[in-house]
Amino acid sequence: MCDHRPECPPADAVDHEAACLVAFHPEQGWGLLCNGVVVFDDTGELLPDGRSVPPIRAAYGCAA
Repeated sequence: MCDHRPECPPADAVDHEAACLVAFHPEQGWGLLCNGVVVFDDTGELLPDGRSVPPIRAAYGCAA
């Protein structure tokens, strides 16, 4: 799917988020990477094989 040189990382690579953005819909909160991964503005992801990656949630609170 990727025409970039050097080729972007595939969807199953650890660094798959480094792939180039080919479609961006900020009004809907998502973008499509050239490796087929859909990234959401809450940091969640949808992989080309249908698996989902949950958003990264920061732990907030006071350390006492």
